[in-house]
Amino acid sequence: MTLTDVEGPLAKTLGDIREFVEEELYPLERSMATDGFESVEPAIVDVRKKVRENGWWAPHFHKEYGGMGLSLLEFARVGEVLATTPLGHYAFNCQAPDVGNSEILHAFGTEEQKQRWLAPIISGEIRSCFSMTEPEHAGSNPTMMSTTAVKDGDDYVINGHKWFTSSADGAALAVVMVITNPEAEGRHARASQVLVPTDTPGFELVRNISIMGDVGSGWASHAEVRYTDVRIPRENLLGDEGSGFAIAQERLGPGRIHHCMRWIGIAERALDLMCRYAVERQLTTTGVLADQGTIQNWVAESRAEINAARLMVLDTAYRMDRDGASATRNEVSMIKFFAAPILLRVLDRAIQVHGGLGMTDDTPLSYWFRHERAARIYDGPDEVHKMVVARRILGSYRT
Repeated sequence: MTLTDVEGPLAKTLGDIREFVEEELYPLERSMATDGFESVEPAIVDVRKKVRENGWWAPHFHKEYGGMGLSLLEFARVGEVLATTPLGHYAFNCQAPDVGNSEILHAFGTEEQKQRWLAPIISGEIRSCFSMTEPEHAGSNPTMMSTTAVKDGDDYVINGHKWFTSSADGAALAVVMVITNPEAEGRHARASQVLVPTDTPGFELVRNISIMGDVGSGWASHAEVRYTDVRIPRENLLGDEGSGFAIAQERLGPGRIHHCMRWIGIAERALDLMCRYAVERQLTTTGVLADQGTIQNWVAESRAEINAARLMVLDTAYRMDRDGASATRNEVSMIKFFAAPILLRVLDRAIQVHGGLGMTDDTPLSYWFRHERAARIYDGPDEVHKMVVARRILGSYRT
């Protein structure tokens, strides 16, 4: 048995989930692409009810909170299936950024924080957002940050400017990275994470940022946010003061595995659409697109690349389950810069095979092409991950 094989109860569950996703969510894709997330939200409410009834709710999270309790490796397989539609993860309540926020709240939150925020996030009563990136500073170096939280009695007072605070529109909670210890010796000890209810005075959602022509709404949005004299109690600190980056690293390791398996699911759907169209689209009176050598090369290359990426990601998930995030830093960086370009190549080939149809929203290909170009940028640009891996490898030769 290899890591790509699925046996036992999970195999049956994956098959059932795949059938459910195809029947319940695929038909909603065109409406979401053309009319926005709000056009399908009422239907998604009903789908989420069915997911819960089937026992598939929050597959990434602990059973005592109502989740499926899957390991990282098991959730990677489920995540790939859910990723074959833009609505999959949200329908199963395991969407970013809630998935990462729930993990760090469980690991670092106080009992009061867990009761107030974690439980309703997992139950689907509220959504959250993660507020770190700032337009004034390079996102590839998050230690360069201007948003501050200054102590004032029993409170912190927050001032700063963020963007790409994804899913802030409609979220009840923002997990915010702030500078609390500007004089700390190490730059990674300057920042903390704090919990900010979005109805706190001074929290301003400036706009939902247009992404390659799409202005998302609700969960499917990327917001610019300002914090102006936002006052929160000091018990809203997540973990210890100065531990913001340590917490972020615990979040980002599993998060990059989640992303990579989502990209593989998208690539699988794109390859499937490519092949279906290629064998049906008449090119001449006697032939179809699939008869062309160029198309055959694209299909073969896509199949090999997806298989290779999947095996790398599943191996990393297995190692992280076994050894923890700190022991798999190189592997996490490698899957990030390896899988993202494969996703974009497969999407590009699929659109090329579809021709004019690929440019429309009659398939999800153009939606993904717009929204997933960022895969090579967010959670660390590919170039930074390559540099970090190379330095670690070369460092072992210099000692």
